[in-house]
This record gives sequence, C-alpha cells and structure tokens, in this order.
Amino acid sequence: MEERLFIIGCIILLINISMILIRKYYKPISSNKLFKDIYSWVDAGWTSLIASAFIMFFLIQAFKIPSGSMNNTLIEGDHIFVNKFIYGIRRPFHQTGKRYIKIQNIKRGDIVVFQCPPKAMTVFERSTGITKDFIKRCVGIAGDTIEIKNNKLFVNGKLIYEPYVISINENHAECNNFGPIVIPQGHYMMLGDNRDVSFDSRFWGTLPDKYIKGKAFCIYWPISRWRLL
Repeated sequence: MEERLFIIGCIILLINISMILIRKYYKPISSNKLFKDIYSWVDAGWTSLIASAFIMFFLIQAFKIPSGSMNNTLIEGDHIFVNKFIYGIRRPFHQTGKRYIKIQNIKRGDIVVFQCPPKAMTVFERSTGITKDFIKRCVGIAGDTIEIKNNKLFVNGKLIYEPYVISINENHAECNNFGPIVIPQGHYMMLGDNRDVSFDSRFWGTLPDKYIKGKAFCIYWPISRWRLL
C-alpha cells in the first residue's frame, strides 16, 4: 500500500509541476477556465495526498482482518486502526533496525500487525516480490523460553492464562505441543488466538523486529463491534 501511494504521489507531483510551468510560461492556456478548475483539483489532491501519506507512514493505518486466525478477538471482515508510532517510527520504505521516538516496547499480549516474513510465504510469493500483512498476538519477547504443552502456553516455565484463545481440535499435534524454544534477541513469538487454524510462529519461526508495523488499538467497523483492543 505504501509503495502504491508513493507512485501515485509521484504522478500527481509531476502533473502539478507541469501545470505550474504552464501557468508561468503559457498564459493563454493558464487563463482558460477548464485549466484553472483542473489545476485547483490537482493542487487539492496533492495536499490531501501529502497529509494521507504522513498519517499512513508515521501515525495510523487502517487494516482489514483477512482470516479467522484471531477469532474471537478479531473476526474476518473487522476493520481496525493500527498505531504505527507507538513502537517507534521508521524511515518510509526502509526495513532497518533503527526506530525513532519510541513510546513503548512490544509487550506480551500486544496484538501486532507486521509484514509477512519470507519464511511464511510460498516460493511463488517470494519470487514475485509480493508483500502482505499478518496480525497476531505477541506471546514472547527476546530471552523468553516458550513451550506449548497439551494446548497450554508456558512462558519461562510459567503457565499463562489465555481466556481469549480458541482451541477445539484435541488431535492437532502441531498446535497442542511445541518447543521449548528460546526467543533470540530482536525477535518475537507471534501466535493467533484461534490456535487450530492460525499460521504463526509455530510454523515459520520467531518474528524479526524489522517486520513490525504497529499495534492494533481499536475496531472501527462494523459499528456493532466498535471497541478498543
């Protein structure tokens, strides 16, 4: 989405520059009412795009839940807002480890939106350069020992109470038992609340920090499901 917005912005900028040059050097054309109307729309569009880009890159992003992996916390079709600055701001289009103006670190229990890591993509998706976003709950941070035994999550040997988790398939071995593993520095353990159907860190490994986009903070649509997360 960010790349498409950038391309659209470049196109509108070029159109805007062209029309500014026409206004300056081709007076007969620039005095035409149709030209003035088009210029007004392009100028307003450029201003709106700058504001939208700033919000999307640095502040808040809208996100639609694509699957049932977070049921019943988030259901397919929910529209949410994602806080992109709470974990720190990155430079647009740069996946580096450096963040600026960090408000808080990622905590266990946070619902996090992140770019799908390469290990979670098919060979075809990797070859075409496609990007997509996932949303999961962070259950472990760097240094934690994570283990799942008989559908129960243990962090550093302590049983974690997870009232939001759905798990109904008693014979799903990959869901019922996992680990133990120690989360390396700069990584997180991400699991879906609907454990039986979630494609998460149990299958593709811990998540590097560079893929983190932000923290989900509210459902805004449908109205009947509006709430803070």
